[in-house]
Amino acid sequence: MSIEQYPTFIHEPKRLAALQSYGLLDTPAEADFDAVARLLSQVTRAPVAWVGLLDSERVWFKAQCGVTDAEWPRDGWISVHLLSHPRESWSCADLSHESRWQGHPWANALPQARFLAVAPVVDLAGQVLGMVGVASPQAKEFDDELKGPLQDAAVLVASLMESRKRAGLLARQAMTDPLTGIGNKAQFDLSLQVEMGHAMRSGEPFTVLCMDLDGFKAVNDGFGHTAGDEVLCEVAKRLQQQVRLGDTLVRLRDDEFAVVMRHGAEEAATVLSKRIVQAISQPVDLTTGDTVGVGISIGMAAYDDQICSGQDLVKKATESLQQAKRRNERRWNMFLGGGRRLF
Repeated sequence: MSIEQYPTFIHEPKRLAALQSYGLLDTPAEADFDAVARLLSQVTRAPVAWVGLLDSERVWFKAQCGVTDAEWPRDGWISVHLLSHPRESWSCADLSHESRWQGHPWANALPQARFLAVAPVVDLAGQVLGMVGVASPQAKEFDDELKGPLQDAAVLVASLMESRKRAGLLARQAMTDPLTGIGNKAQFDLSLQVEMGHAMRSGEPFTVLCMDLDGFKAVNDGFGHTAGDEVLCEVAKRLQQQVRLGDTLVRLRDDEFAVVMRHGAEEAATVLSKRIVQAISQPVDLTTGDTVGVGISIGMAAYDDQICSGQDLVKKATESLQQAKRRNERRWNMFLGGGRRLF
């Protein structure tokens, strides 16, 4: 596709990034979007209606009536028109008189269609995210009675997408520590509940690591809270580099961190703890030019059939943490079921 055919081609990466930010592609059906497609079909008296998102090479349907396809190929005619004219609807009164419809990638999915109309779904920045469309076996003019509902549906879909995006952002913020960007206590509690349920059903072990920084108060007292915040952010970054994909890392409060280690038994947790202690022990360079150092103590508890609740597991990990802090030669300690302890 040339820039002459699609004047906004150079902005396509930005548009696709905006589309991805909504997290809607390849997601299950949702009642609000389905309702838009049904209402559009009823109001326009068109047996086929859809809400589609314009991906790089496809039109993926978030909702549809009258077609069973999950997606259509992105064509070089109708889609390009919408992308090039983000404020304009497009229609064809009679496709049987349109030579470009012959061999069109949508023609097989709409063999009886004569009338076709689409309107772009546009975000607040004016970027085309997708389309709403209708098709009918009867040729008809694209008058105000059809254009109005189609454009209203496009606005409604854009509003639904924005609302869904904001709701997702608020949900993520509710689970995120604002200083470090990692999970917070709410995220920890949720992950613990999920892993406990899985472990109790399957018997598969997982491990909780409770961590506390050593020497952090001295940094705060000697260099100020801004320096302390820098240290916490650097610690969170280093911890993220050590935990495995699928593990949940959180900041519980102040200088306390925790990990819910999915599918992690004692040996794997001990290996992770050694890496964490080594990573955190490296000096931290502050933006002031000063260099400070902190350590970390880690208490671990692995699920077994004697653990009755997530709170019980956390209590064992906290007890193990306190033992680790009382020792100077090694900064991790594992609680094992049956009263055994690994030293």
